[in-house]
Amino acid sequence: MIRFIIRRLLIAIPTLLAISLVIFLVLDLAPGDPTGNLPLTVPPEVREAMREAMGVNEPTWKKYLLWLNQFFLVEPQFIFEDATGIEIFDYSDKVNNPPPIRILSWQSRAPVFDTILERLPQTLWVLGLAYIFGAMIAIPIGIVTAYRQYSWIDNVGTFFSLLGFSVPTFVLGLLFIYVFSVWLGWFPTFYDPLLEVTDWASFVKQIKQIIMPVTVLTFFNAAVTSRFMRSSMLDNLNLDYVRTARSKGLTEWSVVMIHVVRNSLIPVVTLLALQIPGIFSGALITEQIFKINGIGQLLIIAIQNGDIPAVQTITFIFAILIVMFNIVADVLYGILDPRIRYD
Repeated sequence: MIRFIIRRLLIAIPTLLAISLVIFLVLDLAPGDPTGNLPLTVPPEVREAMREAMGVNEPTWKKYLLWLNQFFLVEPQFIFEDATGIEIFDYSDKVNNPPPIRILSWQSRAPVFDTILERLPQTLWVLGLAYIFGAMIAIPIGIVTAYRQYSWIDNVGTFFSLLGFSVPTFVLGLLFIYVFSVWLGWFPTFYDPLLEVTDWASFVKQIKQIIMPVTVLTFFNAAVTSRFMRSSMLDNLNLDYVRTARSKGLTEWSVVMIHVVRNSLIPVVTLLALQIPGIFSGALITEQIFKINGIGQLLIIAIQNGDIPAVQTITFIFAILIVMFNIVADVLYGILDPRIRYD
């Protein structure tokens, strides 16, 4: 197992480097200018000086190597120092020993990683709960609907699964806003990112403002996962090992929950593992509808304003999470299925 994980991590290094190169080239070579949103009254020489200060006119290979150094060395250093208060290097003499340049947003001129860390708690608070609730609801529904195939429970579960899978989240989100905010007035229309939980009243407000976005995303996640779980359960219920387990006198509960569910979770693990990066990247449409000040909204704003460093950084973080959780899914396969060997 340990050798398999090390081997996969070593394979992931050139994979991530190739992905980073593709992301960087696609965005760096795309048409765009960080001074494009400036007023027309700004003189050309001022625009050129700004491009020089941002490093836009540097060769592509030089910008790529600088970005890699900033991403893997400079930014982790500053994150560690901010989290622990321990200074790795002394930059008190900024003339002779200037601090390294961080990945700066073209729009705000603030470090991109700092902005991501500021928005991450709100994204995790909403999308993380939706992911957990979706998995908790979907797996039992998938088990019951498969075991009671063609019953009324299966028909109801299939109906709601297809409904959640078919209805776009922006349609369901707008419907929730109209019904529960405008018509009934139960919940606030939009998410308030400035709300601080300091007492019971503010905690209740926080719960109220996340109910609708969490419900919308939970409904969608549960619909997708339950269909996978049901399909996987049906594939395993009629296999020979299930009949053998029943013929040995095992209880139906043991046959289904210990043997069938364990093997049925293997394809579902892949789906759940690949959904986790979506928590960190943010649900782009849902965050826009409910005005959640999360990473998804940050990415949309960066794309709209041509903020190439921010788009490159957020996209590459998303790629890293996908590769890492693919490795996690592969490791979980061996835990769920003893027939899988990594040696």
